[in-house]
Amino acid sequence: VQLVESGGGMVQPGGSLRLSCAASGFTFSRSDMSWVRQVPGKGPEWVSTIGTGGGTEYADSVVGRFTISRDNAKNTLYLQMNSLNPDDSALYYCALGGRVYSVHTRAYWGQGTQVTVSS
Repeated sequence: VQLVESGGGMVQPGGSLRLSCAASGFTFSRSDMSWVRQVPGKGPEWVSTIGTGGGTEYADSVVGRFTISRDNAKNTLYLQMNSLNPDDSALYYCALGGRVYSVHTRAYWGQGTQVTVSS
């Protein structure tokens, strides 16, 4: 399993970023995929999941602001993040699996991409 995130960066409050995750080494189209984020000194926080059928789930803290999507033809997972605020600052990981499995299975995370929201 290989997951490579990109798209992080520094943005002002209210801004937007789009994260991407290139997946390989497994059957992407048959796998639930998630985004997980972590702040130094704290445990990982589940952000969002997209199922094989396209169904989506979001943490309460991001609902209405973040949108998860996938392109099975490109083996790529996305996270569109709008209306960002400083509490969204974290290292964002692409993760294999659904809501519970992804948070507890660090072996199937990418290397992470840093998102910093600051004025």
